[in-house]
Amino acid sequence: MIKIITGGVCAPQGFKAAGIHCGIRRNKSKRDLALIYSEYPASAAAVYTTNRVQGAPIAVTRRHLADGTARAIICNSGNANTCNADGEKIAEQMCALAAAELGLRAQDIAVASTGVIGQPLDITPIAGGIPELALELSVNGGADAADAIMTTDTRRKEIAVEFVLGGKICRMGGIAKGSGMIHPNMATMLVFITTDANIAADVLQTALREDCEDSFHMISVDGDTSTNDTVLILANGGAINNEQLTINSADYQEFRAALRTVTTHLCREIARDGEGATRLLTCSVTGAAEKSTARRAAKSVICSSLVKAAMFGADANWGRVLCALGYGVAELQPERVDVAFSSAAGRIEVCRAGSGLAFSEENAKQILTQPEVTIEVNLHSGQYSAAAWGCDLTYDYVKINGDYRT
Repeated sequence: MIKIITGGVCAPQGFKAAGIHCGIRRNKSKRDLALIYSEYPASAAAVYTTNRVQGAPIAVTRRHLADGTARAIICNSGNANTCNADGEKIAEQMCALAAAELGLRAQDIAVASTGVIGQPLDITPIAGGIPELALELSVNGGADAADAIMTTDTRRKEIAVEFVLGGKICRMGGIAKGSGMIHPNMATMLVFITTDANIAADVLQTALREDCEDSFHMISVDGDTSTNDTVLILANGGAINNEQLTINSADYQEFRAALRTVTTHLCREIARDGEGATRLLTCSVTGAAEKSTARRAAKSVICSSLVKAAMFGADANWGRVLCALGYGVAELQPERVDVAFSSAAGRIEVCRAGSGLAFSEENAKQILTQPEVTIEVNLHSGQYSAAAWGCDLTYDYVKINGDYRT
């Protein structure tokens, strides 16, 4: 049984975190430097952006995680450290400075950055802030770390769960940031997950990579894949007498279920907090002939600007849903497709077997004006299903991104 608990990334045994304002961002009320620390050596795994233009921290973190271990993650907001001539040097300095305070090697540190692309990152405020950051490390510091990695986010994104492996209680926690430039193929999206389960790095990497196929790869705010996307998990084995997991063990499936609970929650929170968004959208696809078809169908609908705009206007324009399915799924049989909209206000069928149904526009508007709306699609071609998450497209999205840099 998986139980939701408090504590975020500090809920698992042996993890501490902190977040401070060091001066990267002009607004002194906004934290801009975060640190997550494991008291014990930890297995590490990560999935990164597929954008060919990648932030310098990704190159450094790839090198540092090559041995499958890490002890800490340092992350700044306000500057992505991307497309800078000295970017990797700055990222390495961040690791070295943090390592010196923690009594570790620089190679034990993973690094991430988020914010404006193409602006030089001055190491001075970071160097000045790291001693305070290390001093602030605490088992209660998860929320501060979650705040420190935000950019245009309007809300903190964190979760923790408790589960049982081999009769022993284990925990997993996660924090995330992401509001715009969200279209991961593994947005600027960062996710940091901690667990006290005992799991080897290669098994951890497999679990994370497979999970991302149905979690972070299935969200989209605006169709732009960021340069800095990173999903990183540390597993320090801090749970008492927790035997090491193998892929063939029954406990491995329980671990994956806990991971899915954490990642799904963070996916929904990222989509809900899309820049300018007024509602969270879920596209639930059933009846697909293949899992890949279900994923493509759900993602195609969530990514459609016309569908997103219709949802903003609470317009039950189901034709836009079929249109998105038609260009997103080559093997689509439109004459089999059913579409419905649902929310806390009810459910309404709008299309059956590829043709429209008579429905009440008034009822549809009540359903579509709720904070969370589900677009239900049944392809009637098989047994596979998938879900994707996104948000509506509003006037404020353009306002936010029209002067993001200036």
